[in-house]
Amino acid sequence: MGRRKKAESEPEEQPSRAAGACVLVVLASVALAAVFAVSPTAGVLLLWVVGGAALWRCARSVSDSSATPPPEEARPSCRECAGHELVSVTPLAGQKGMWIYTTAAPDRPNHTHVHVVAEEVNTP
Repeated sequence: MGRRKKAESEPEEQPSRAAGACVLVVLASVALAAVFAVSPTAGVLLLWVVGGAALWRCARSVSDSSATPPPEEARPSCRECAGHELVSVTPLAGQKGMWIYTTAAPDRPNHTHVHVVAEEVNTP
């Protein structure tokens, strides 16, 4: 019974991710110091390459999860765009709740019809 209480009160300790990151930073610093000791020019070039790779990776991992999704059912209606195929729905940059609807006529392939629509924005 004593073992059971002891096992419940003391959870198993696992190394944290921060500790692993600290170890990697220390190892990278030692490797960089070794490169600088051999050649300062190579050390500077290595810093530029690693920084550029980190910047490229961050830029590629940025998601558009904060982008407002296009409306699903609302669509502008006018006599001109009746029977047109909806080509795209794009949020207007800098204007919350405004959308640009682009439609194409089936009988005029090189013509697009554009609507800029302001929708109601519900603010809490």
